[in-house]
Parts: sequence; C-alpha cells; structure tokens
Amino acid sequence: MIRPVLAVAALMLSTGCTADDVTAQPTLDGKPPIVIAHRGASGERPEHTLASYALAIEQGADFIEPDLVLTKDGVLVARHENEISETTDVADHPEFAGRKATKTIDGQKVEGWFTEDFTLAELKTLRARERLPQLRSTDFDGQFEIPTFEEILTLLAEVNKGRDRPVGVYPETKHPGYFVSIGLPHEAPLLAMLGRFGYRGRTASVFIQSFEVGNLIDLRAKSDLPLIQLMDAGGGPADRPGTSYAAMASPAGLKMIAGYADGIGPNKTMVIPRATLGRLDKPTALVRDAHAAGLKVHPWTFRRENYFLPLGGKASINPAGHGDLKGEITAYLATGIDGLFSDNPREAVAAVAKGVSR
Repeated sequence: MIRPVLAVAALMLSTGCTADDVTAQPTLDGKPPIVIAHRGASGERPEHTLASYALAIEQGADFIEPDLVLTKDGVLVARHENEISETTDVADHPEFAGRKATKTIDGQKVEGWFTEDFTLAELKTLRARERLPQLRSTDFDGQFEIPTFEEILTLLAEVNKGRDRPVGVYPETKHPGYFVSIGLPHEAPLLAMLGRFGYRGRTASVFIQSFEVGNLIDLRAKSDLPLIQLMDAGGGPADRPGTSYAAMASPAGLKMIAGYADGIGPNKTMVIPRATLGRLDKPTALVRDAHAAGLKVHPWTFRRENYFLPLGGKASINPAGHGDLKGEITAYLATGIDGLFSDNPREAVAAVAKGVSR
C-alpha cells in the first residue's frame, strides 16, 4: 500500500497541494509503482545510448525505455525522433550534407536528417549528443553510438543474469503510421526481436507503448505482450483524425482502450494539472477512472531541473538548478499511479522507496 512520505506541510510547500491531495490511493494491483528510466538516465547522459541505459540500471530503474525508429535497411534503433539533428552530430558530417530533407511527419513539416535515409552502418558513424544543452551537461557529447534495439536487449540479457527481478524494457514505437507509409513497419521486427530474447506472454518484463491506436491494435492481434496507450495533454492520435486524447481519457474512452491495451501513459498534467503560478492543482479523476477500467497508469515525464518542476519550495529559488523532484513525485504517488517515467532514475527510485511500505 502507498502511504504519504513527507509531512503535509512540507508537501504543500514544495508543490502547492492541499492536505486533501495527499490522501494515498492504492495502485491497481497493490504492487509498488515501477520506475521507468525515460530514454535511460537521460538527465545525466545523452539519451538513448547504452551508457544512459546502463547508468539507469545501476541507479535502480525497473524498466529502461528506448524510443524505436527504423533505418533504411529495416533495423530498429533508439532515437527520440527519426529526425536526428538534435541528438547526434550528423550536421558535422559533410558526407551526409546531401541527406538533409524536409518531410511531413504526422501532419507536421520537419527539416533535418532522418534515420530512414541512412543504413545502420552509416548511422554507426555518428555520435550522440545532449538534446538539452541549456539545462544539462555536454561533457559526454561525441562519446557514444546510436544503439540498435538488439544491442539494448543484449545489455539487458547480461544485466539480468542471476537476478530474481529482471530489469524490463519499455519500447515506444515512434511514428508507426508514418513508417508503415514508407514500407518500414515496426511490428514484425519488434516482435521478432523481443521473441528472440525470450519476451513472451502476459508476465514478460516488457511494455510496448505508442501514441497511436492502430499500431497497438495490430500488435494485440499478433501478441499478448503488455501494451500501453500513450496520451498527451492536447491533440490526439496521428492515425485517428478527429479523436482527442481528452476524449480517450474519459470513462468511455478508457473502457475502449481496455479492449486492446493494459494501461495508459498520460502526460503527468492529466493526472495533476498545474494551477496558478505553476503550482500543482488538485488531482483529476484519471487514475481512479483508469483503474476502474482495469488499466494501469504510468505518467510522464519527471525531471529534476526546476524548468520542469512545479513552483514552490526549492523550485522557486533557482530556476536553472535542480529542485524538489522528490516532492513532486510524492504528490503523484498519492494518486495511486502504477509507475512513472523519469529522466532521473536515482531520485525517482528513492522517492518511490520512501513512499511504499514493502
């Protein structure tokens, strides 16, 4: 059972919540919430690198999260987007200058370099860099390759030897409808690779996530692995014009999602909105309604930089510094969430450990 872990007065100082907001609710299955390392320990290493995933595992994450896109030769690799100018040094490679292009991805024009225009061998000549250099260290820029999904699962297989509780993998299919349109669907290579590494059945230590709907429905028809419907605070699925995430978050929408998925991954503001002056408002009914539909809830994304934190307490002292991430997570744990995505697994694991009677 989850219990409040900070004094109510301290929680009110750090988040702006009222005493009523910290009445603890249970998770769906009564188990402790999981910590999902968002792109690895991406608050400390360039995201989606083996170094970032390895550090997240070292810091105690329950799952590591690779966003998956495809190469020209059909290999799944980990990048936040298929456009890679923000996360690699591709712009510094004159041999690839002619690959720069403008494409329409999910209805938006995007300019840059795209994974589907490179073979895996070509991508391996690039090096990762920090996506948020204004907020995070760039000391590790240029040191790490773009990893394949196979390399990530190999890392996990090595780490999990002899472990009673394996570290799981939580892949996201990025822009699956777009990749289908160019003849590079995710489903077959994703399921084949997971099966090769032994991820099978309802209890496998994996969740597959997507912001789209059709991709998850197709996966459900081919596999019984756990699936998560991602949801944002605005807009809707790229493959369902006219459908909003807000409608999907209603009791009726959640019941529909339960027909093909095992949980939802909402923007955290859908669980606790921001109120005046950036403080946390009262929780919504989303967790309660999702649990009523039999769905787990894994909100995203918890980051320690004050730029991302609610105002109040430490976060109001130095906007460029590291603030009270533990206080924010504590407020969310009280809503009964079943897990959370964080760029900072060390802090998230500590917050969950204090908030749970094991």
